[in-house]
Amino acid sequence: MDDRAKIDVIKKWLGTGAIDIFGRPFAGKDAQGKRLAQLFGGNLVGGGEILRGRAIPRRAKEYMSTGRLTPSDDYLKIVLPYLSQSYLDDKPLILSSVGRWHGEEAAVLESLEKSGHPLKAVVYLDISTNESHSRWLAREINNDRSDRYDDTEEALNIRFAEFQDKTMPILDYYRNLGLLLEIDGKGPRNEITELIINTLYKLASS
Repeated sequence: MDDRAKIDVIKKWLGTGAIDIFGRPFAGKDAQGKRLAQLFGGNLVGGGEILRGRAIPRRAKEYMSTGRLTPSDDYLKIVLPYLSQSYLDDKPLILSSVGRWHGEEAAVLESLEKSGHPLKAVVYLDISTNESHSRWLAREINNDRSDRYDDTEEALNIRFAEFQDKTMPILDYYRNLGLLLEIDGKGPRNEITELIINTLYKLASS
């Protein structure tokens, strides 16, 4: 079966549901999210982008500037209502790490269900800390993502620790629900996209 046919199967299975993408810093969450949104005719929504684009409490801004995750009470109040905006209706959602702190999962699932975007799958782009750091170095050389104030090396190390302590348990939570799809995130972007499509197709066809 060619990719177009696989995508049609996935789109029918996904409906207006959501796919949430997780991974270490520089795993390619936004890049793959944009591609999936285009392929499935959906909208890409990132929790971090929502926070960076809004007036947020000083405490939350201070956390973000150092690479720490926004406290859950602030995060849930700011991000989850965004999922119910009318322009997101009737299309699938591709989420970039929405709900990154263990304990936020139930609220995320409930909000997605209420907004008409039930969570259908969680994609984990698995890269090592060393690979993540190498991509950060490449970003420094290429002067890419220069607007991200949490991309300093000190903040990056904090983000690694936050991911290990607070986000990794979320993956276990979704694995237990049968929603987690683990994808090798090291390789050319096109190959990773194809791997995601093949994995989603297997889930949609099961």
